[in-house]
Amino acid sequence: GPDFRQSLYCHLLCGLIFREEIQLVSSTFAHSIVHAFRTLEQVWEELCVDIREGILTSRITFPSVRSAMAKLLKPNPELADLIRRKISGLSNWYGLIPELFPNVKYIYGIMTGSMEHYLKKLRHYAGDVPLISADYGSSEGWIGANINPNVPTESTTYAVLPNIGYFEFIPLKENVEEQVHDTGDANILSMEPKPVSLTEVKIGEEYEVIVTSFAGLYRYRLGDVVKVMGFHNSTPELKFICRRNLMLTVNIDKNTEKDLQQAVEEAAKLIAEEKQEVIDFSSHVDMWTDPGHYVIFWEISGEVSDEVLKECCNCLDRSFVDAGYVSSRKVNAIGPLELRILRRGTFQKVLDHYLGLGAAVSQFKTPRCVGPT
Repeated sequence: GPDFRQSLYCHLLCGLIFREEIQLVSSTFAHSIVHAFRTLEQVWEELCVDIREGILTSRITFPSVRSAMAKLLKPNPELADLIRRKISGLSNWYGLIPELFPNVKYIYGIMTGSMEHYLKKLRHYAGDVPLISADYGSSEGWIGANINPNVPTESTTYAVLPNIGYFEFIPLKENVEEQVHDTGDANILSMEPKPVSLTEVKIGEEYEVIVTSFAGLYRYRLGDVVKVMGFHNSTPELKFICRRNLMLTVNIDKNTEKDLQQAVEEAAKLIAEEKQEVIDFSSHVDMWTDPGHYVIFWEISGEVSDEVLKECCNCLDRSFVDAGYVSSRKVNAIGPLELRILRRGTFQKVLDHYLGLGAAVSQFKTPRCVGPT
């Protein structure tokens, strides 16, 4: 269907109609799966009415979609009653997926990097159903395979596929030696280290990935930062760390997407005690103030007192342990961190904005760091 919301509603309806045949819940990114079941929380009663009466809701307006669904939808009050009983018996939606789809074997999608934030909610919906992180790829091509799918998703590593492209790795050590490149006309001083090949990487070190592909990319910098965790035979096993260009920095501080996520997780524990959760988050470096400071945006599930939010703000500030940030805060070279609470539905509007620009929902990633515009 041309409209993502209408398509999602019909996907959920089809899933419930064929609930015993569903063996896999999957999407490109974990965010899409969480979004689907958050939507189910809101529309499940309407879905039950459709199933009971065998008539599709008027919210679906496209004739081709209504025609396709009419072939599948028949009055089934027994199924509608069963779904109502199953959902009514849940405690805060825990175990929703296996309760509705009893034959689901596992849940599959990209769950590393910026998707790690959604794992807690996904586990809540999944109950005992295993989560399996998808293989490591990008728009530019595949890089590695998840060959240990049984490990917890936070520990997922990817064995590089050595025959799918030519891979090089830029070391990201801080103490990079200066290199002089002779270009013929002049010597150029470079602070970036020389890339190493697939077999020259070292366990425990971090690198940026470079790929030369059969599709025509030549020494293309993916911008992904990975850590070598070991080797599978002779090919390295990589753990995805973060995107290199997503960096919070005011002066000498450097906090990555991973640092931001860990800070948010630590501070979110304070509102978890109030039975609330961080639905989503982003960040911004505000240089209009003197000194500049970090701004963290939260959308939370319900009301939280100002006292608790102040504690969350302090916790976020303390959780950035980068030496440059800590020392700069001590001498007030970076101002106090600011926590801004967004209206409910803000990140849904962000998603709608990207979809309006022609993006696919399956490819959507919440922007974790936003610029001044």
